[in-house]
Amino acid sequence: MAGLSLEHPWAFAFGLLGNVISFASYLAPIPTFYRIYKSKSTEGFQSVPYVVALFSAMLWIYYALVKSNESLLITINAAGCVIETIYIVMYLAYAPRKAKLFTAKILLLLNVGVFGIILLLTLLLAKGEKRVVSLGWVCVAFSVSVFIAPLSIIGRVIKTRSVEYMPFSLSLSLTLSAVVWFLYGLLIKDKYVALPNILGFSFGLVQMGLYMFYMNATPVVAEGKEGKQEGKLPAEEHVVVNIAKLSATPERNYGNEVHPVMEMAARAAPRSCAAEAVAAPEKDAALAVDVARPVQVVV
Repeated sequence: MAGLSLEHPWAFAFGLLGNVISFASYLAPIPTFYRIYKSKSTEGFQSVPYVVALFSAMLWIYYALVKSNESLLITINAAGCVIETIYIVMYLAYAPRKAKLFTAKILLLLNVGVFGIILLLTLLLAKGEKRVVSLGWVCVAFSVSVFIAPLSIIGRVIKTRSVEYMPFSLSLSLTLSAVVWFLYGLLIKDKYVALPNILGFSFGLVQMGLYMFYMNATPVVAEGKEGKQEGKLPAEEHVVVNIAKLSATPERNYGNEVHPVMEMAARAAPRSCAAEAVAAPEKDAALAVDVARPVQVVV
C-alpha cells in the first residue's frame, strides 16, 4: 500500500506524524464538552464546526477509498468521524430545542444531502481516473473554503488588537499539521492532498505572526459599547461568532462565578465610575459567543 510501503519510508513517517497531530487536534474540544456535561447546557456554543468537521472527514475517506491504497488518510479520518459524531451526540443531548433543530437541519443538508449528491455524481458521471480527479478537486475546493474561515478571526485581531480568540498553541498545531500533510502529499505525488495545505500553512504563519505582534498590545474597546444598557445589545451590534478556537483551552464562565466577599462590599458601598469602567470590558466579554476551533481538515 502506498502509505505503508517500505518504498515510501518518508511518506509513511510524515503520514504517521500527521495522524498524531491531527488526532490531537480532534481531541482539543474535550474541555468544552466536559464543561457542557458538567453544566448540562451548551451555554451558547454552536454545533456547526463539528458538523463541518464530520463532513470533511467523510469526504476524505471517500476520496481515499476511491483512489485506494491510502490507509493513513483513512485511519485518521475514520477516527475523526467517530470523535466528531460523539461531540454532535453530546451537543444534541444538552442543547435547547431550537439548537437541536438547527443542528439536525445542518446534518441533513450537508452530511446527507450534499455528500449524497457528491457520491451519486462521482459514481454515475465519472469512472476510473476521472472519478479520482473530479473527487480530488471537490476535496480541494472544500478544504480551501475551510482554510479561508480564519480570515474573520484575523480581521477581528487587527480591529481589536487582542489575541484572546486566537491562541498561539492552536495556530502552531494547525500550521504543523498543514506542513506535515503537505509533505505527505508531495512524497506520494498527490496534488489534491498537497495543494490545500499550502493555504493552511500560509494562514497559520499569518496567525502566528499576528499573535506575536499583538500579544502585548492594549486591546481596543469596540465602538458603540459605551452607554449600552445592562444586559442588552444595541440593535446595530452583532454577537461575535469566533471560528478560531474551540476551547483548546477552557474559557472562563463569567456568568457563574460567585464572589461573596465582593458582593458584600458592593452592597456596603456604591460603585464608583472608575470601578464601572474597569468592570465593563469583562462584562462585555461574556456576550461573545466562542464557537470556535478551525475545522480540522485532514488531507
